[in-house]
This record gives sequence, structure tokens and C-alpha cells, in this order.
Amino acid sequence: MGARKRLRAEILKEEKKQISFARLNSCSTSPRKMRLVADNVRGIEVKKALDILKYSEKQPSKTLEKLLLSAISNWQKKNEGIRIEDSNLFVKEIFVDSATTLKRLRPAPQGRANRILKRSNHITIILGSNINETKNIEA
Repeated sequence: MGARKRLRAEILKEEKKQISFARLNSCSTSPRKMRLVADNVRGIEVKKALDILKYSEKQPSKTLEKLLLSAISNWQKKNEGIRIEDSNLFVKEIFVDSATTLKRLRPAPQGRANRILKRSNHITIILGSNINETKNIEA
């Protein structure tokens, strides 16, 4: 491997340390309901996002809170020597994709049947940290 390639690989490795993610597949709430909660948290600091999710009355907020805690735990495993308070962790990206839909039938009058769609979703949370930006401000 050449010198430029090695340097670029080291830079990418350091950038990956700043980012961590967590993913939940086949969550049993509809994507539309989950996106309403996810939009409240996008781009916000982790501590504030946890407070928003904890005191939200919507049902998907509990699932999203657990997933956010998992992403924080993943970040801690990558960066063992750094405290969360010093790192300025924030929700960099959060997206909700639709997953499989279970199709069920409900009896209707006069021998007919109505279709019921039980939707599910995939959630991905990506956390970013501003460690370098806080170091530059202090210097």
C-alpha cells in the first residue's frame, strides 16, 4: 500500500470513530407513526433527544428511546477513553424505511372480505460527535 493510500485509510478510520449507529429491523409499528416521532429527534443533541423521547406520549417513542440508547452504547465501545459529555454527541441521521406488510382479511357484510394491512418498519439511527470542533474552539 502506498503512502497516500495509507494516510487516506487512517483518516477514514478516524472519521468512522466519530460515527456510530444502531438499526432495528421489522419493528411492528407503521412507518408513518414512527416518522412523526423520528422527526422530533433528528439533529438534536443526545441528552435532549432522550428527554424528548422519554416524555413523549406516543407509543413508538419507547422503541426509539431504546434504539438511541443502543446507539450510544455502540459509540462508547468505539471510543472507550472519551466521556460522552465531552464529545457533543448528536443524532446525525435517523431514517425510517417501510418493511414487510402483513396482509390479513376481516369479514365484511354480505359474504365479502376487507383487507387489513399490518405495516412494519426498519429504523436506523446514526450518531455523530463534534470532538474535533470542541478541541478547535478551546485552542
